[in-house]
Amino acid sequence: MTERLPRIALVVLVVGLAAHNLAMAELWDLGVRGASLDVVAAWKDVLLAAALAVAILGARSLPVRYWADRLALVYAGLVVLYWLLPQSWLHGAATQRGQLFAARHALIPVAAYFLGRLLVLTPVAWRRLSLALVGVAVAVTAWGLVDVYLVPLQWWRDSGVPGWFGEQLGLVYRGLSGLPENWVLNTGDEENPIRRLTSTFLSPLATAYVLVIVLLFLVARRRTGWTVAAAGVAYVGLLWTHTRAAYLALALGLVVLGIAQRRALPVVLAVASLIVGVGFVKAFPHIGPSTSYTRAELVILRAQGQQSPGVSDDPLSAGDASTSSHLSSLRDGIRTVARHPQGFGLGNAGASASRTGVEIKAGESTYTEVGADTGVLGLMAFCAWLVAILVALWRRSAWLSAAWVAMLAIGVQTDVIGVHWIAYVLFALAGVAIGGGLPDDDAVVT
Repeated sequence: MTERLPRIALVVLVVGLAAHNLAMAELWDLGVRGASLDVVAAWKDVLLAAALAVAILGARSLPVRYWADRLALVYAGLVVLYWLLPQSWLHGAATQRGQLFAARHALIPVAAYFLGRLLVLTPVAWRRLSLALVGVAVAVTAWGLVDVYLVPLQWWRDSGVPGWFGEQLGLVYRGLSGLPENWVLNTGDEENPIRRLTSTFLSPLATAYVLVIVLLFLVARRRTGWTVAAAGVAYVGLLWTHTRAAYLALALGLVVLGIAQRRALPVVLAVASLIVGVGFVKAFPHIGPSTSYTRAELVILRAQGQQSPGVSDDPLSAGDASTSSHLSSLRDGIRTVARHPQGFGLGNAGASASRTGVEIKAGESTYTEVGADTGVLGLMAFCAWLVAILVALWRRSAWLSAAWVAMLAIGVQTDVIGVHWIAYVLFALAGVAIGGGLPDDDAVVT
């Protein structure tokens, strides 16, 4: 049992986290709300904690063999320290609830990493996990394409999604009747907004990042009919998310994969993917699934447009609304960390601050959020841990090295560890690989 439960838990997390947001939104719509839904939504945390506890009992200790292990503990220790320090000492304003959210956000990757470090996957377990990874990518794409072309946006406006995000999670979105605004690509034409693929993650960004990881996994394998077909489906899904950062991250990951495996094909695919991505971004407003705004949404969007004059509608321009917002948030976050290097304490940055009505000291970028919450010292420990993981992975897994670099790059403009699938699954897989727990697999190019 001590060996099987952690392995089963990892597969359940791979599949379950892909459907988590959709399932929670449906439960909210059915009337399961408030504390009751919080309990249900904690299934992933309970499963991770149980699997980690069982794994530690089996091993009788935490592994501290590698620098990645030690730096994980250093980072976790600093997170706990900043959780315990009075907010008044650091000029923070986070609530206790916000501090709890932030502590969970910061420590989940550490727990997942150590779960992986204690796991050894048998060939059978590895095949099951591989099938789960690829199956999630294909299913997410298929569901997402059916949704954007056949399910009206109004159905989602009337669903439990606005309530799940707004009332349950405290993430209030106004520009799309309670739905996240990034569900729609604003083309500048009020009559022709285009839907982006959000799938079961209910997010084009989360969907895109997971597809990048699985695509790198498939390219790392020897080509077979099913790997090529699965990669083709996943790539279509990635394109339809219209997530430019993910297009760039995939190309970067492919280059890293080519270097790690000493193969030219991934580099060729990186160049081809960039060309296709640029062409698709230009064509998407003309070929994508069109939708429409409500009158109330148009009022909000017009008001927002007046507050941001001069913003370009060209999706390949650095001056478009999305890019401008990301760059502005990144600059502001860097300035905040530089001016307040001691940090503000947990709960003063990102979604944790947003959910609890506290002034957001830094947002979007993983690194500025960590720096705002735990200071420069915590940020240094976090970055050192991530680099140590990459160094350890480089000798053990070309695929995970490529995926790791891709996610580190995405973290510059996005709270990448705020994507549950990445925080739980990718960090756990990194731990497995570092511990030598991935079996030899003839299907993987080395």
